[in-house]
Amino acid sequence: MQQTIVSTEYADIYLCNSRSPEPCGMVIFGASGDLAHRKLLPALYRLFQDNLLPSQFFIVGAARTEMSHDAFRENVKESLQKFLSPDIYKTPDCENFAKKIYYFPLEYNDPTGYSKLSDFLQNTIEHEQITGGNLVFYLAVPPPVYPDVLQNLGSRGLSKRKNSEEGWRRVIIEKPFGNDLKSAQELTKIARQSFEENQIYRIDHYLGKETVQNILTFRFANTIFEPIWNRNYIDNVQISALETLGVEGRGGYYEQAGALRDMFQNHMLQLLSLVAMEPPAAFNADCIRDEKAKLFRSIRPFPADNLSDFVVRGQYDGGKINGVDSIPYRKEKGVSPDSVTETFAAARFLVDNWRWQGVPFYLRSGKRMAGALTEISIEFKQVPHLFIKSAVSQDLKPNILTFRIQPDEGISLTFEAKRPGPEMCMGQVKMEFLYKSVFGGKISDAYEILLLDCMLGDSTLYNREDGVELCWSLITPMIEKWKTEKPAAFPNYKSGTFGPVESEKLLERDGRKWIVS
Repeated sequence: MQQTIVSTEYADIYLCNSRSPEPCGMVIFGASGDLAHRKLLPALYRLFQDNLLPSQFFIVGAARTEMSHDAFRENVKESLQKFLSPDIYKTPDCENFAKKIYYFPLEYNDPTGYSKLSDFLQNTIEHEQITGGNLVFYLAVPPPVYPDVLQNLGSRGLSKRKNSEEGWRRVIIEKPFGNDLKSAQELTKIARQSFEENQIYRIDHYLGKETVQNILTFRFANTIFEPIWNRNYIDNVQISALETLGVEGRGGYYEQAGALRDMFQNHMLQLLSLVAMEPPAAFNADCIRDEKAKLFRSIRPFPADNLSDFVVRGQYDGGKINGVDSIPYRKEKGVSPDSVTETFAAARFLVDNWRWQGVPFYLRSGKRMAGALTEISIEFKQVPHLFIKSAVSQDLKPNILTFRIQPDEGISLTFEAKRPGPEMCMGQVKMEFLYKSVFGGKISDAYEILLLDCMLGDSTLYNREDGVELCWSLITPMIEKWKTEKPAAFPNYKSGTFGPVESEKLLERDGRKWIVS
């Protein structure tokens, strides 16, 4: 019987640094799209509410749609009402936030439009919101549009500082950053023609989640865990990112992506790197990203001749999710009726370095799963000798440390304990820490943290050029192999399950099984 112990008190909070950006503005390309209205504008509003934005700050929404400033402001208010709170619409904060918002119609491939945008920023906005020319450009547009925006920002002088008085310029690029190694390298080349590497912020919203950020603190600030974080004590590491949702109307996009591109190249490998990287020399962007790059270089490439021993792919069929019938992937809007795009992938990664030699890292991600969760589980080795004879016949379970990223962000540790009574009976108990229960209040959204970091010039939670390309170098051979080697049977798992049976066999061959908290 498992028990749960939840602490509701915490020690003094310390080592907190108050951070305030310089006056600046943000230009959001694709401002009429879902990402801007669902994530970016609500995140900026919450930062505004919490007094984390500079007093001199503005937002310019840029998109193809013709619209006035006032019409765009009303659209933003409606989005805040929809995605944050129904009562937000006419609050003083909402009205004051709207005053900092402008709109500029723009064709992304039209160079003259960027010249007009530059004039608008310098001659109109700067007189109302004095920001010293400091600008963040956010590319919330479809990936095929990235080159047009990047090249025009450079050719029209919007990307670089002409002199020290013109202010800094930064660009945030959404994933996917390319769709394989070659396209990622080409996109980097285009971006570097307009921006220096230290101006480029490749965003992965997973890295802004509280539990993800807490992994390094947990590992390197706690003496009881740091010494055992290696092959001598850890049996395996499992990282799961499972969704009950399907493609949700994004069938056209998902047909070009699939689980490997959509989840593994970025989110999943980033989580692996935080668990497995060596301690950085200092807590700054370059040192942390240096260690991540070293870790990626240590991951053993997959053998092309027996890829199925290391990687499993799947595609969901019909089934039931929470008692409701769901349709097969091949019947989703925008999906080919004979599609071989994977909606599930599981892989066994091996890290060839001193710390992790022989420790498998099992990663899986899928849609239409039996449950929705994202978590990292560290399974420790069994004790070498159990001297409690009466416990030998019992099902002694390993200690498991779990970082739960969603839902209910937190950390838990399971261990064995004696049950009350005269006999030596053991049972597994769980100690659990939940952010909301312990610290109270709201948890910052990942986009809030990442947008603020960019305005502060802190790229620690953003991906660097070498890290992106190293991840693609690991994933691209799998993508190429699957192009020439069609799956034997798709779909191969029902909606409402935990994926194809081959996923279970991937671990069974090693004498292990998937952990679900």
